[in-house]
Amino acid sequence: MSEESKTPPADPFKPYKGRFEAYHALPAKGRTKDDIFKELSVMAEEENAKWQSGQVSGTFYHAGDEHRAFLNRVFALFSHENTIQFDTCPSMFKMESEILAMTAKMLNADAVKAHNPEDQVCGTVTSGGTGSILMAMKVYRDWAAKEKGITAPEIIMPHTAHPAFDKAGQYFGINMVHVPVKEPDFRVDPAAVAERINENTAAIVGSAGNYPYGLIDPLEKLSDIALQHDIGLHVDGCLGGFILPWIEKLGYDIPPFDFRLPGVTSMSADTHKYGFALKGTSVVLYRNNGLRRYQYFNVPDWPGGMYASPTAAGSRSGGLTAATWAAMVYLGEEGYLKSTGAIMAVVDQIKQGIQEMPELTLIGQPTFVISFRSDEVDVFHINDFMKTKGWRFNVLQLPPALHFCVTMPQTFVPDVARRFLTDLKAGVDYARSKAGTVAETTALYGLAGTVEGNQQVAELIFGVFDYLYSV
Repeated sequence: MSEESKTPPADPFKPYKGRFEAYHALPAKGRTKDDIFKELSVMAEEENAKWQSGQVSGTFYHAGDEHRAFLNRVFALFSHENTIQFDTCPSMFKMESEILAMTAKMLNADAVKAHNPEDQVCGTVTSGGTGSILMAMKVYRDWAAKEKGITAPEIIMPHTAHPAFDKAGQYFGINMVHVPVKEPDFRVDPAAVAERINENTAAIVGSAGNYPYGLIDPLEKLSDIALQHDIGLHVDGCLGGFILPWIEKLGYDIPPFDFRLPGVTSMSADTHKYGFALKGTSVVLYRNNGLRRYQYFNVPDWPGGMYASPTAAGSRSGGLTAATWAAMVYLGEEGYLKSTGAIMAVVDQIKQGIQEMPELTLIGQPTFVISFRSDEVDVFHINDFMKTKGWRFNVLQLPPALHFCVTMPQTFVPDVARRFLTDLKAGVDYARSKAGTVAETTALYGLAGTVEGNQQVAELIFGVFDYLYSV
């Protein structure tokens, strides 16, 4: 690592400020390629070091440097192509249709025929999990308007479902009805979901698994509810869609979460997480083409010609599509099973170690995400301590908790589980010594939960965005 890259940053949000030139306008004369690459390499080296230690929860899902280098080579072949130009770039729809078919097969799409022989799972490739969720929610809004005459649509979701559903509500004018999760398993209460269904309900949502805890909602019961009321059921598998099938094949007790359930009408699954593709792709699947049609958009009488697009995005780089296809075809079932086995070996070690710490309580039945809370010490103090050891947790609230999402980078580091547990035990001791004091982590997370507190958090976070976008 260069001497320059060892310099501790003065501002954690802008660590390169004062170290590299900041551009407020185009340079009068362009820089050399070597000079540009040298500067960017310093940034990449520093940022890669953060996850290469295996101490970052989630975030980096790739399957190793060789795999990433292969995908980057593939990306370069098609980086200039546009997925929407199917006449000049026919390879794009070849690859995207196969991405969809492979994903659908993995999620037991064949099972839909048993319930309705005319159904056939289909979908689209999107630009990420949020894009997949947005598209599915738009579909249910438009389906409910046309098929049921609903003009004030509501979609019922667990409080633990991803905030992208709330974003969809804001964007598309859908009332997103939140349902609390039950303790001690922290999954949505099906009875509470059923109680909230009314004449405006277009769909319900369940997670496989949810982001805070990695838990699978009681989807079998949600499926029954959806069928009973003739409404949609979207299963958000953005986080778990590309790992739960393989965890199940390895013999772990995983309840049905996919198209085996007759009430499941759509699913989202991120290829750029445990699918090990490059960032910027996801899949949204529908039980039949009739639903997918509500996602499409077209303007037939535009002076510029007939415009149509299958997703919210117009232009997308063909490099991402090609890299996603290449990742799936290269890894195959064997590769996904192998990577999942390595991940679960780390999960099992960490899970057992936490269970042996009386001060900590696991939340629910962990799969690939390990979340825990404590009634004896402040977990936010634990987070403060673990940060000093280089660990990056995801901080949870309502109730206060921490989670660590195990990905492939943890499997590359020898003895990572033992180091994790050693530091965590020390973190518990540290938290006990800090009893009665306020943790640094609490400064932000302690605000949420009230109307006034939520407004303060929003103002603070939006201010951070404003600052990050300043040069």
